[in-house]
Amino acid sequence: MTKQTATIYYDDMDSPIGQLRLVADDEGLREIRFAEPRHPRATPATWVRASAPLAFARTQLQEYFAGERVDFDLPLHPLGTPFQLNVWRELAQIPYGVTTSYGELAKRIKHPTAVRAVGAANGRNPIPIVVPCHRVIGSNGSLTGFGGGLPVKKFLLELEKKSARDDLFTASP
Repeated sequence: MTKQTATIYYDDMDSPIGQLRLVADDEGLREIRFAEPRHPRATPATWVRASAPLAFARTQLQEYFAGERVDFDLPLHPLGTPFQLNVWRELAQIPYGVTTSYGELAKRIKHPTAVRAVGAANGRNPIPIVVPCHRVIGSNGSLTGFGGGLPVKKFLLELEKKSARDDLFTASP
């Protein structure tokens, strides 16, 4: 009996930070790849280009970039080690417009001495933006590495800061 592998779907979308490659399977969004990542990877020939399975993610990302969405409501299916998955679950809890440090993240997952391991897991986050690794900064407030590059990280943080500030001045009905 042979093991059947899941079909992996991908499609590209334009965004204010460049083209993004969205990757999903039947269980959910697996990856968001930047056009010019720090660690480029080829798209396997077995993947299927299809827009329909990724429409849910594309729509929510477009809303995010328009400043209309602060929380994502997507089925996610990242692949990683148990430690990485734990870090990524905690990343998903960082509120929109808020930043935290690697040390604080390590404390939140009950591994306060694992700051470097947390940083490495953060750097391997396969679903940036949706799982907001851009919200993790250095303990001194400095911007630190990001798979899409520091200008993209700065753009995302400024987008969230501006949208959060705009909400303060929105009139109530």
